[in-house]
Amino acid sequence: MTSLHDLPEHVFRMIESGVVAEFATLTAKGVPIDTPTYYFPSDDMATVDLATGVPNPAKAERARRNPRVGLLIEGRPEEPVIVIRARAAVHDSDIQSNAIRYLAETGWQGVSHGITWDQARLAITYWSRIIIENAPERIYWWDNHAALDGPPQVWNAAADTVWPSSDPAPAGKMNPSAWPARDWRIVAEDAVKSGNPCHLSVVDGDGYPLPMRALTFEVVEAGFRLTMPRGLPWRVEGPASLTFAGFQTFVGEVVADGEAILLRVERALPQHPSTYDTKQVLQPSEDTRAKARARLEYEMERRGQSLPVIPEEAPERTRIARIRMQRIASDSPITGISVSHGNRTT
Repeated sequence: MTSLHDLPEHVFRMIESGVVAEFATLTAKGVPIDTPTYYFPSDDMATVDLATGVPNPAKAERARRNPRVGLLIEGRPEEPVIVIRARAAVHDSDIQSNAIRYLAETGWQGVSHGITWDQARLAITYWSRIIIENAPERIYWWDNHAALDGPPQVWNAAADTVWPSSDPAPAGKMNPSAWPARDWRIVAEDAVKSGNPCHLSVVDGDGYPLPMRALTFEVVEAGFRLTMPRGLPWRVEGPASLTFAGFQTFVGEVVADGEAILLRVERALPQHPSTYDTKQVLQPSEDTRAKARARLEYEMERRGQSLPVIPEEAPERTRIARIRMQRIASDSPITGISVSHGNRTT
């Protein structure tokens, strides 16, 4: 196989129509960090792209430094579970074009909480995006969730594949997070109350960070005790992170624990205000807006660019964006987004 078009039809259509992927990148110390993110394949399905906000470029910085990344795409129990090892390329040399593409690919209604486009377009700190292009290097898939205890099927890119390259890194350094970190035990209480599933990311033998949904979890004194599908072709050990739909994320190290595994938690990552209240994505509080605007202006200055201009009319959706909208309209599951946070109903 040399093209995603050679994948079985149900696997290809799942990648094409999916909305959110677990997206894992590696820190400088080799810790995998998973951020559930809207994704949007290129029109020719050569790459599986996504974006991060310019004010919060951490995952783009990680992908530029180490292009080995991992994505997980999943849906209904009867649909395939797909893990993609990919090579990332970061594009931030034209934030204006990125903003237009992001709008065309994702729209705005899913995070609008009922506000109009005239109101939504004012959220320039959100629409200013860095695009991360991900070229699949290997794809594992299981035909459905029940098959996860068996071995996956595998697709490999052609040996002579030319991998995309990132734009040059901007001058200076990214500022540290503007948001405080809390004691992981307190954050774990929120995670349990949320009712969201959790995904564990570890690094495989070839250095790719790969996410997978945990079958069960419980909070213990040292961290989280988890059970994972038995059919994973990579070892579940070493540096790891655990995220609950991106709202609460923990980092540490995975060790064996009888029939299960133990994530020994070192800390919880800082939480953006929108993880507490998703209305703040497009309707930030005064404090959130001020901090995000300062970070946006700093990051745009690093790149030698002016702030993007958000159009008065929302851009027309792309062909694949319309396919994704059909999935959303069908009320099919969307990884990483929960009813409790409002994104399925607004």
